[in-house]
Amino acid sequence: MREQSTPAGQPIIEAEQFILRPLELADTGVLALYAGDERVARSTSSIPHPLPPGSTEAFVERALAADRTEDVWAIDGTAAGTAGLLGVVSLERMEHKSRVQSEIGYWVAPAFWNAGVASRAVAALVAANPQGCDTIFAEVFQDNPFSARVITNAGFEYLGDAEAYSVARAAAVPTWTYMKKYI
Repeated sequence: MREQSTPAGQPIIEAEQFILRPLELADTGVLALYAGDERVARSTSSIPHPLPPGSTEAFVERALAADRTEDVWAIDGTAAGTAGLLGVVSLERMEHKSRVQSEIGYWVAPAFWNAGVASRAVAALVAANPQGCDTIFAEVFQDNPFSARVITNAGFEYLGDAEAYSVARAAAVPTWTYMKKYI
């Protein structure tokens, strides 16, 4: 896995069969198509369904902002001859006085489900640890055991049960919480 930096300082991370690269304005249309799918929205806490006009553009603008708190990577299969955008993976910084901590998030377009894309993207990001985290946390909905398997296969340890509000479901949803420690 080789890394190279982009002008914004967010690395491009090479993974098996794709790269993780910072989002680009050109991704907006495909992101809107995929994020507008109810199956994708319901698997996340933050994507609304139906997707309001302008929300994808606002998401990309936040991802490109110099003062962002979340680094977002496009899972890009162009080099391997697959779709340009397969999904996204992100690390959102968490405030802590003495440790670097982030929470990982990801989703993959339904056309690429069950092909190992999420597993390889999460594994590549965790291995690269581009933010120099001491700990990365993950939270998955309990009705999505496939997502839990992605996280546990990447070396995350189970912490406990909780719940998170899902905008698409307009409800609190039971979750499993995990962590990956580097030190």
